[in-house]
Amino acid sequence: MSKLAIVADAHIDGPGGDAAPLLAQLRSLPAEGCGRLLLMGDLFQAWVGFPQFEPAGLAELLAAIAELRARGIRVDYLEGNRDFFLAGSRYAAAFDSIGDEIAFDWDGVRYLAVHGDGLDDNDRQYRLWRRATKSLPIELAMRFLPARLARRLVDSTERKLAQTNFKHRVEIPTAAIERFAERRLAEGHDVLLLGHFHEERRWPVAAGEVWLLPAWFRSRRVEWIGGE
Repeated sequence: MSKLAIVADAHIDGPGGDAAPLLAQLRSLPAEGCGRLLLMGDLFQAWVGFPQFEPAGLAELLAAIAELRARGIRVDYLEGNRDFFLAGSRYAAAFDSIGDEIAFDWDGVRYLAVHGDGLDDNDRQYRLWRRATKSLPIELAMRFLPARLARRLVDSTERKLAQTNFKHRVEIPTAAIERFAERRLAEGHDVLLLGHFHEERRWPVAAGEVWLLPAWFRSRRVEWIGGE
């Protein structure tokens, strides 16, 4: 049985540094028995689906992903809080699927993968910010920005994101996660996979389990499911 590889929250061109270490890991996946790769969002510190916003290292990473797919490895991408308007963009064709969540079975276990931002219903400041920055008017405005203004907008968005409710960003909202998990797992899933929170943690809930995945920019490792 082949293995499922997962990379969560690499934040390349930010705290994850440059793309070279992750590129080396991606290129080694076929030799490690990988049959599928799941990217859990926030691959870059900021990634917007228009060419004037293209982050450093993107072309190389997309080339590595193309090589994996050419070798028969499925690659799925979940949009994170630092990903903007990727679905339907020129970059979407680089992946087998791209969206807000994905459900799949592996070794007889039913997984539901979601990036994880927006689950904390008490963090109203962030939820309002998220709704505004991913709205249709913002998408239309960003589509036609020249490169210099685009870079300034990304930098401004970075600063504003860093200033959203600090308490809710440093404390994992366990109760909110459990409410979400119990509701969604009851739909027919066994495990809820989450990125975003950057910490590795697993615990049982009424309908199954919650797995928080460690951030690649901290762990510097690919996570694996299956292949025992």
